[in-house]
Amino acid sequence: MEQALLSDQKQEESLSYYQYVGRTASFSAPSAIGEEVSVDEIRSASVFSDPNYYPPSIHSALVASPESDPSQGQALVFQGGYGEGFQQGYISNQFGRPILDEVEIRQLLIDHVGHRCCWASQPARRWKISAIEDCNVYVGTLETFIEERETVRETEPYAGGETDGKGTGLELGLWELDLRSEFPLLFVPHKELRAKIPHSEAKEKCSGCQGRGEIPCPTCNVGLEPGFYKENQMSQCHVCYGRGLIAHRDGSDTICNKCNGNGKLPCVMCASHGLIKCQTCNGQGSLLTRNIALVRWRTLSNRKVSATTGAASVPDEVFHKARGVQLYNTQAYQCNPAYFADSYLLNRFSSEVIADRTPIPPASRVICERHTISVVPVTRVTMAHRNKAFSFYIIGVNREVYIRDYPSKFCWGLCCCLEWLKV
Repeated sequence: MEQALLSDQKQEESLSYYQYVGRTASFSAPSAIGEEVSVDEIRSASVFSDPNYYPPSIHSALVASPESDPSQGQALVFQGGYGEGFQQGYISNQFGRPILDEVEIRQLLIDHVGHRCCWASQPARRWKISAIEDCNVYVGTLETFIEERETVRETEPYAGGETDGKGTGLELGLWELDLRSEFPLLFVPHKELRAKIPHSEAKEKCSGCQGRGEIPCPTCNVGLEPGFYKENQMSQCHVCYGRGLIAHRDGSDTICNKCNGNGKLPCVMCASHGLIKCQTCNGQGSLLTRNIALVRWRTLSNRKVSATTGAASVPDEVFHKARGVQLYNTQAYQCNPAYFADSYLLNRFSSEVIADRTPIPPASRVICERHTISVVPVTRVTMAHRNKAFSFYIIGVNREVYIRDYPSKFCWGLCCCLEWLKV
């Protein structure tokens, strides 16, 4: 199956059902979600590529020169399984078809040129195929879907009424909570849930006020020992400066309206009572505490991109046209490396992806893993005649041809058949 490898928006997974997964093992139908890879990743991967990393039977499966050994083009066959009744994974057999020879390569080019009214067919028909180069890109991913749980203590003022404490039943353990109805779809990026743990409530005396519901006013009782307070503490009126009168320019005095002539004002926080309401218990004197399970589901992902050396010089437009072909897809409780019957080195690539598995946090469990290997099939063909040469690309299993500089055009930018007009 083909998947877009380069896209402007990431594809979203949509499943019409969710299968509950236990702690031991789980299997699901293989997914076919494509991977988005940037051109920069491809360029970077090609720098560190080994030209002998993949055998011709894998990375040159699309096209090959007539001198290639036909026996190299065997189909990819999956061997092995993970239990009766479950499909552990699948390997695409799209690369098992016969390898293109020079006649087929030339015919693809002739057909492409034939749709351009002002392109001469002589180069496509007469020029010699001088080189066929693999420019494939391989993408390996391992997604680990985990569930994390931790206990947090939640406190609120106790306003009376019954509590769901130990007297009403045995408190459940953190991992004994049945949250199947809350499970998200597999491999969602992130979901968080707060769930009350049954029979975990308890009534406690408020430590902030020692159960009184009030605490000493911090303004009126500066420097006093904890638990002690003073009443009727007043402060100087800031309008009349403690005189109780307001002086005027004509020499007369009037009573200060702010303090009513007293010269002092009561505390703005406690009205000089010396005590204020405890904010911790909201004046109730008691707190209701309970254990809350904080549950997170998230997907840990790691990806490895490997490109052949020839991919470094492929135009960006080619990779944007190319569509990734999924070679392998498996989903299990714990994925093992893929097995390709005719490619030890591609198996090694899969093993490297598995070996880079993201560490699992201690307070979590693995629900499921998904391992995929995809390839972007791109082949560059060079044709030459005397001292002239040009290259074109055969892209994907659909064998789309891409040419940027065809040597024999006669429209000089005036014809609607040109590539720059996207026709």
